[in-house]
Amino acid sequence: MKILSSVDIGEKNVEALKKRYSFIEFYMYKDIVEAGDHLRDAEVFVTFGFDTTADIIQKMKNLKWLQCMSTGIDMLPFETLKERNILLTNVTGIHGIPIAEYVMAVILNNRIDAFRFYEQQKNKIWNRTVKFEEIYGKTITILGTGSIGKEIARKAKAFDMKTIGVNTSGKSVDYFDEVLPIGELNKALAKGDYIVDTLPLTDQTRKVFGKEQFESMKSSAYFINIGRGATVDEKALIDALQNNMIRGATLDVFEKEPLPEDNPLWTMDNVYITPHISGLSNMYMNRAVPIFEHNLKTYIEGKDDYINKIDLNKKY
Repeated sequence: MKILSSVDIGEKNVEALKKRYSFIEFYMYKDIVEAGDHLRDAEVFVTFGFDTTADIIQKMKNLKWLQCMSTGIDMLPFETLKERNILLTNVTGIHGIPIAEYVMAVILNNRIDAFRFYEQQKNKIWNRTVKFEEIYGKTITILGTGSIGKEIARKAKAFDMKTIGVNTSGKSVDYFDEVLPIGELNKALAKGDYIVDTLPLTDQTRKVFGKEQFESMKSSAYFINIGRGATVDEKALIDALQNNMIRGATLDVFEKEPLPEDNPLWTMDNVYITPHISGLSNMYMNRAVPIFEHNLKTYIEGKDDYINKIDLNKKY
């Protein structure tokens, strides 16, 4: 068996895998370009997904299983995977802690107007004029109540925030004071002081945030997107920010990445941009590699005990 990776999983992890599975040929690279001619022989492909096109899959004549080392799989060529009946797994569940920390950092930075005071510091300005509002008692509305949304809610409860979740059914979930079904999205948005989008991109969630949704929010609401850029109608978001329909936004994901230089979001005073990094941390591979190894053992033994096996029709 030949396993090819276009992901740098760390030298220690590679050596441990080679030692445990000496009968497997591992070809571990840092990107798809380095992989070169070894693509055609690989039975298993480990990737972040961003480099995986239909052409790449077609070159991999022996491919049977693709392990995506990210949660987002919307960029993958699903039609090609279905045609070839290729097994697909991902690492859903590993991002809860880092993304929840990112969201709370955004909220707390916003709470003390940190960037304004940093600018004052650089210019040696002593100005104590503030309009601080505590996050104590504020409401956070979280779209998506999976591992990420649930961890955000858990951390928000530590700051005595009220937590509202939105999921498909409205079924209750730990750490949420209230959960509403997606059919009552606008009602949930109207209650939120902070709105957090954790949604994956599916046919049902594409542009679920449009003009109507931003109009449903409080004018004081703050929007945070760490889900997928295309779950938001970007034009509607820009209009909402320019016309002060909402107070501001922190955006880690976008319809097109990298975000084009001419996009007006770059220069808005009420927008904070990060380059799709909310899920990254020093612990990333410590959480992702064990999932891959579990799935590898399952694959070798011919079982069906995979972690995060994806339905190619549903795309989740």
